[in-house]
Formats: sequence, structure tokens, C-alpha cells
Amino acid sequence: MEYVKLNNGVEMPILGYGVYQVTPEECERCVSDAIAAGYRSIDTAQAYYNEEGVGNAIRACGVPREELFITTKVWISNSGYERAKTSIDESLRKLRTDYVDLLLIHQPFGDYYGTYRAMEEAYKAGKTRAIGVSNFYPDRFVDLAEFFEVKPVVNQVETHVFNQQVKLLEIMKEYGTRVMSWGPFAEGRNDFFTNETLGTIGAKYGKSVAQVALRFLIQRGIIVIPKSTHRERMEENFNVFDFELTGEDMTAIGLLDKGESLFFSHYDPETVRFLINIGK
Repeated sequence: MEYVKLNNGVEMPILGYGVYQVTPEECERCVSDAIAAGYRSIDTAQAYYNEEGVGNAIRACGVPREELFITTKVWISNSGYERAKTSIDESLRKLRTDYVDLLLIHQPFGDYYGTYRAMEEAYKAGKTRAIGVSNFYPDRFVDLAEFFEVKPVVNQVETHVFNQQVKLLEIMKEYGTRVMSWGPFAEGRNDFFTNETLGTIGAKYGKSVAQVALRFLIQRGIIVIPKSTHRERMEENFNVFDFELTGEDMTAIGLLDKGESLFFSHYDPETVRFLINIGK
């Protein structure tokens, strides 16, 4: 496993396991399988409604808590200082742990300034080892980062071969903030799994399209959290540290970048209405 050092000195695995859209019923089994496959970083969120499953798995897995890296996120309905503060304690209860390793604001809506104040307080109290944000476009990220003592260590955003976040990476570098990819496989959109460029490159190394896509992001220093409910896919996604893409490979994959989201825009009022009504 390779690690990245966050801007507060905490080390985080560059590859983790994400549980977005893993049902509460399946979550404990999936996280247990992922840990057994070698994963030590698990990414969940209040809005995924499966924190309890993650907590049960990490409590029963036999791996010491200090060897695991657990991330969760505060949802919009819990935004604001008081609500966020209460929800952080509730997440810790559900996760069956005294602390998380990384705590993020899930979306840049609601009173996210108040949320970040509660997160700073949790950080200083030892309830989380690091804090950051998710889905913050450059404008809102800069606005937040400039007004707080504790700079976000991570910005988790849609990042994959079709949306490589080149401009965002430049801005995050100014703040020492790591980009963390959600949707590293673009959720199969744009015929991802049959992409000719990725397939041709993969054939050279005996690797799958998914493995090439993960390796591309990892070599750019981007944290990845692929999700699968199948043990064999978890193992395949984990097996990306025994080969290295050449400069020519990286350039070819770079040409796949469309520079825009395949999912939604936070500049779209209907998207904002949809998101802020989840969990109300």
C-alpha cells in the first residue's frame, strides 16, 4: 500500500474502499470482505445510511483500530454548528469508535461555515484526526479555506479519466489539499469499461480497464476509493501497485479528459434543490 501525507502530517492510504450505494444490509459483509482483501481505508457518510454496518465490521474485523483509516461526512440536513456537532457524535456512536480519521463536509450547501467550525472543534478535541470537504468547486473551496485556521486536508470530488480535475488540482496544491476521487470508474458511463485506450494500455501489463484507471489517478497523487460488492472485484481493484504507467501511457489517458462532470453541476439550481431536500 502507498500512503499520502496530508497537510497536517497524518498519513492516509492512497487507495481505500468506498461504501456509497452499498445497502445497510450488505455493508457489514462488504466492509469485512474489503478489510480481509487488504483495504485499511473505508469511506462512508451520514447520507449513505450505512455507518452502523461499517462500525460493526471494523469492530469485528480483528485489525487494530489504529491501523484503520475511517472517513465519514456531515450531510446538508446536519449543517450548521449545533446540528453538525450533534451529528458528529452520532456518527461516532454508529461507527462504534471514539474518533474518525477524516471528517468531511459532504456538500457545499446550508450553513457549511458553521459545520466547519464544529469540525474544527471536533479536530481539536481528538474526535477526528483530520478535516476536509467534499464536492467543493474551486470558488467555494477558496472562500471556505481563507476563513479558517485549519485548512482542509482533502477535497473529495468527482474525478476519473473523463473528468480529470486539472484546474482544481492546481488550486488544491496552493493549499496543500489532496484531491480524493469519488466515481473513479465514472460509474460505467461513457462506455468506461470498454474504452479502447484503457483496454489497449491494460493489455500491455495484463491489467483490466479498472486497474489502469485507478493506476492513472494514483500516479497523479489522487486518493481513490473504488466500490464493489464483489470480493473478487475488491481484490482486483486493490492489485494496482505492481505496475507503473509510462509517460506515454499517462499522456494517452490524459487525452480522454472532457473537463466536465458526467453527473451534475452545482451551478444548476435544480441540482441544488434536489440535494438540499435529501434527508429533510
